[in-house]
Amino acid sequence: MSQDQVTVETDESGPLDTFRQFFALERDVLVLSLAMFAFSLGFQMTSRFLPEYMVALGASGFVVGLFGTVGNIISAVFPYPGGAISDRIGSRYALTLFGLISTLGFGVWLVAPSLGVITVAGVTIPSWIWIFVGLLLAQGWKSFGLGATFAVVKQATDPSRLAAGFASTETFRRTAFLIGPVLAAVLIGFHPDFSVSFQYVLAVAVVFGIIGTVAQHVLYDAGEDSIGDSFEGIDQIRRDLRNMPDPLRPLLVGDTLVRFANGMVYVFFVLVITQFYRVGFETTVSLAGFSYAIDLSPEAFFGYLLGIEMLIALISMAPAAKVAERIGLKPVVALGFAVYALFPVVLIGGPEVLSSVLPLQWAMVLIFAFSGLRFAGLPSHKALIVGPAEQGAGGRVTGTYYLLRNTIVIPSAALGGYLWEFVSPEIAFTIAAGIGVVGTGYFLLFGEEFEAYV
Repeated sequence: MSQDQVTVETDESGPLDTFRQFFALERDVLVLSLAMFAFSLGFQMTSRFLPEYMVALGASGFVVGLFGTVGNIISAVFPYPGGAISDRIGSRYALTLFGLISTLGFGVWLVAPSLGVITVAGVTIPSWIWIFVGLLLAQGWKSFGLGATFAVVKQATDPSRLAAGFASTETFRRTAFLIGPVLAAVLIGFHPDFSVSFQYVLAVAVVFGIIGTVAQHVLYDAGEDSIGDSFEGIDQIRRDLRNMPDPLRPLLVGDTLVRFANGMVYVFFVLVITQFYRVGFETTVSLAGFSYAIDLSPEAFFGYLLGIEMLIALISMAPAAKVAERIGLKPVVALGFAVYALFPVVLIGGPEVLSSVLPLQWAMVLIFAFSGLRFAGLPSHKALIVGPAEQGAGGRVTGTYYLLRNTIVIPSAALGGYLWEFVSPEIAFTIAAGIGVVGTGYFLLFGEEFEAYV
């Protein structure tokens, strides 16, 4: 597709302007964006609640950590071939296949309780094992499409406006991150048994997956797709690693440490709310002379907390991208890293610190609002990754970067799970925060600015 077909307008930076710009895009970009929205909605409705679902099916905290590590493996393995594909072949049939696979993954999660415990060759296999099987499928579309997203924005945006370009696309995509958990929270409230109510959520996710797959296959115009050279295997990966732009190396080190820290505790955020603090939300709202009682279970409350987190993210990303154009990408990226680093210790210890001034439920609202600020640096972070890449190589550079980062991060969740289960949640979250602070400090000391922003 040509550059003028996919140019992302970035003169306006507010969330409403992003939607206006979105509907002005060419048909193929519009269709792919809608598919991305559908799959993001399905994945965000489900993935953040899966640790609680696994515990309901009998999994331990350590198993939940292993689940996070399997997710890290998928994140490490899938983006590179996805980036290579985006640089050399068309997308229609590949994306349709990945969409079908992801939808099947949602379906496996849906029927996991009914599959129950099975015995194979004398070995008992618990029902939570199907959550691992579903993850291998459900994350396919999300991870394979990563390189393509970066490459499209790279070719469509002036180098000095890359952060704003990513802010525009991220604002729309992450609206699904806002709607998904809140919609899940509403559905979870329909039944007192979480393992039952969460199946309502999964059924809706299957529907969104089907809609996204059909829409992108039927409506996407593959006429502009091009065929490139075949993938050369491990030698090409090694060559891409050697040729990674020098400015990415300190960013990669700092980012990897921050993501390792986050990976240690990410899958346990829901368990902090539902098991560690066991905090729901109760209040009475008076409107037009009538009083309405609100009583949310911890599981439902977690969904609304994620909605608050993403609302702050949506509000902050575009202004942060504008600030980056004035002061550079590095300070904005560092801010995001700092919030990533501090959030684990704020979540596990903050409620007690705030208990003298705020009830527990409102302390959690404030803490997750703080967490939303970590996304403020995301557009600038993406611009710093893909900016130094040569035109036409953005997908491979992105894939190489994420291959390295996500490979190193693979064991983080298992380590966090071990500490959660056999030491203590407080120690797990504190160690994670310490690693994140080291990564943030390294980037501040050695990170390089993208010259287009100097």
